[in-house]
Amino acid sequence: MDRFLDKLFQHATRLMAVSVLLVLGALFVVLFKEAKPAIDAFGLHFIVNTKWAPNMDIFGGWPAIYGSIVSTAIAMLIATPVAIGVAIFLSELAPPAVAAVVGMAIELLAAIPSIIYGMWGLFYLAPVLRNLWGGSGLGLATAGVVLSIMILPFMAAITRDAMKTTPAILKESAYGMGATRWEVLKDVVLPFVKSGIIGSIILALGRAVGETMAVTFVMGNAHKVPHSIFEPATSIPVTLANEFTEADTDLYYSSLFYLALILLVISFTVIALAKFWFLRDRREARV
Repeated sequence: MDRFLDKLFQHATRLMAVSVLLVLGALFVVLFKEAKPAIDAFGLHFIVNTKWAPNMDIFGGWPAIYGSIVSTAIAMLIATPVAIGVAIFLSELAPPAVAAVVGMAIELLAAIPSIIYGMWGLFYLAPVLRNLWGGSGLGLATAGVVLSIMILPFMAAITRDAMKTTPAILKESAYGMGATRWEVLKDVVLPFVKSGIIGSIILALGRAVGETMAVTFVMGNAHKVPHSIFEPATSIPVTLANEFTEADTDLYYSSLFYLALILLVISFTVIALAKFWFLRDRREARV
């Protein structure tokens, strides 16, 4: 009986693992099928074309692709060092009472719906940034700041939990050899939790590149490649959210699915490359 249950458990878990691949494959097939008319009409030129004119049946995806990449890059550049700094403070420096309060606040930030971040960014952050650098206050920079605030709690919480797994004996041994707190942190704690930090970055990257509602409020929805990150722009999720109900022709509808397919490919490629680099780095460390 035990042998039968072990086999049943093994096959059940295998089925669950395979189902994930099936869902991913089904998503790709559906998006590709719906995007096929646009792929046939525009080919790969769609990716580099900068003109988006639905009334003329001309569709180019580069402004939206550019906006997605740049806004995500801005968010990661802001959030990564801040999240690591917060995690270091909470796990290594803060008194227990302070760490508990700040840690709870971080978890509450992670639970806030994205649309709330978007409304806050539109009505409060955009005016502040408008006073700082002029213009309308909407654009890639504003979207990047809002995205960084959204992904910061995830990165900080995961990194903090990873740092707490560092064995106390490693740190005590380093202190016993005369190492300073900074040296223990730099040479013991961070190398030990590097996999957790990279994992948090990968998860945050996946959320940032596909975020929709918060970015829709503050991006500006301008189908052009801006000359500055402070100018209005668009992204793939913003374009899909704003224009899906307006698609009144088959080519228009298919072009939006083409953008969705590109977003799926970008997300999969970026995360796969990050994971590949991470695994390669671990193999080299073992050698």
